[in-house]
Amino acid sequence: MALAARERTLGGVYAFSAYFLWGFLPLYFVLLAPTGPWELVAWRIFLSLAFCALLLTVTRSWSALLRIMRQPRLLGLTALAGALIYVNWQVFMIGALTGHVIETSLGYFINPIATVLLGVFVLREKLRTTQWIAIGFAAAAVVVIIVGYRSFPWIALTLATSFSLYGLVKKRVGPSVDAVSGLTLESLWLLPVAGVLLTVVGATTGLTMGTVSVQHTILLSLAGAITAIPLLFFAAGARRTTLTVIGLLQFIAPILQFITGAYILGEPMPLERWIGFGLVWIALLVLTVDSLVHVRRSRARR
Repeated sequence: MALAARERTLGGVYAFSAYFLWGFLPLYFVLLAPTGPWELVAWRIFLSLAFCALLLTVTRSWSALLRIMRQPRLLGLTALAGALIYVNWQVFMIGALTGHVIETSLGYFINPIATVLLGVFVLREKLRTTQWIAIGFAAAAVVVIIVGYRSFPWIALTLATSFSLYGLVKKRVGPSVDAVSGLTLESLWLLPVAGVLLTVVGATTGLTMGTVSVQHTILLSLAGAITAIPLLFFAAGARRTTLTVIGLLQFIAPILQFITGAYILGEPMPLERWIGFGLVWIALLVLTVDSLVHVRRSRARR
């Protein structure tokens, strides 16, 4: 029992570390100008794979990877996780490098709502009344942003959908795939995509790796480690702690991204956007209180 509690606590620390690092990622990517979002994602894939291969070598974990590769079900799940994280990376990068950091934060604020909806449509869970109220507030927020801001928040909704699905797949994989092996396979599946991206960028606008400055090359070369480390923390946390803890901690990243976009990068926050975000925050408050009350009642019954 004590060991299980220790594992859950350790999982919470890992998850907190992941969300904290993700909160400041936009600042790092902005420093990589003039590298565009398509080239940047390609380098993230290549360099993440190289970083994971180094970790597997240092930890002597290649045997664990080979065991996973002999199981078709796990291979299929890692391929699905790779596709989802690619969509998430690419859309996030487009948002971060085109002045839409605030909208990326909205996506991760909506993510808990998307996770609840997955529970309904995928896991056939029944929602409590307060959860339906939270979903109603979130839907109203999207409508306010569309009507008042005259812009469909496709970046936010795509990020919320792709990452909530990614979390579901990682939960299905569970302890069968360790964090490093999982990210290695996800990156391996995406190698052809990265190759196509670099080929197209090289033939059109031209690649920036090694052509801008020494500082730029060093920063871009770190993209693999900076991409992999929070993902490894997230995978390690998701396997050890409860979904309730994951749900509560995931507010850290969008709060930091919102502060980055609004107060550091100076992106506009008109009234309609404040109203939309306010409705989302109310939804998250309702969802958080409901989750805490439900957990407490469940423990009392046990």
